[in-house]
Amino acid sequence: MLLAIDAGNTNVVFALLEGRNIRARWRIATDPRRTADEYAVWLNQLLMLEGFKITDVHAVIVATVVPRALHNLQVLAEKYFKTTPLVAGQPPVDWGIELDVAEPGSVGADRVVNAIAAHHLYAGDLIVIDFGTATTFDVVDYSGAYKGGIIAPGINLSLDALVAAAAKLPKIAIAPPENRSVIGRTTEAQMHIGVFWGYVAMMEGLVARMRAEIGRPTRVISTGGLAVLFNDNSDIFDAIAPDLTVQGLALMHERSLQA
Repeated sequence: MLLAIDAGNTNVVFALLEGRNIRARWRIATDPRRTADEYAVWLNQLLMLEGFKITDVHAVIVATVVPRALHNLQVLAEKYFKTTPLVAGQPPVDWGIELDVAEPGSVGADRVVNAIAAHHLYAGDLIVIDFGTATTFDVVDYSGAYKGGIIAPGINLSLDALVAAAAKLPKIAIAPPENRSVIGRTTEAQMHIGVFWGYVAMMEGLVARMRAEIGRPTRVISTGGLAVLFNDNSDIFDAIAPDLTVQGLALMHERSLQA
């Protein structure tokens, strides 16, 4: 089986795949100081809980936006899974799509992997919205080329900044307001409205501008942990693909076998 590792700024996601079928997935907080041995102890216990063994993993592929985390993940693969890991964007698993932007080398690995998976799963022009530490809006044209996008502060990041800067504002959970009114009667309700409906308005406004600039019918695909939350409160999304990055890594692994 394949172990796909998506190392983001907030969490590292580990997914165990048989072909393209995800058999199990786990996540742990991103910490570049975490050693290969620590990863191995944690993963070994989780594998056993799901009825698997370390020896069931025959290949590893990694995508990371945290360069300092890569070394220990490579050591994990080599020491405990007895395999040399593939690293997305590095030979022999080059992207295989055109990065039609001014600075291709600066595009985050997760965004390119999402573009690869989205183009494989959905036809035509696409906008891929990924809810992570930052919320990214990425344009993939009908040929599969990555055309650029937008980086906005993630909703949790925005809320943390608001609470940190205003002494009297309480911490609140990310959740839809109790009703659809946008005139809050309490401080907490007003915060919920500002954070939640403000974020929805930002997304809808940016998507409308992107569609107008693309000038062709464009579908919107959402991924990331908060995709379902926003899907229930906005009509901009055409599909939800919660495992888009993992599916993209599985595709890249398949292509490496065919090369």
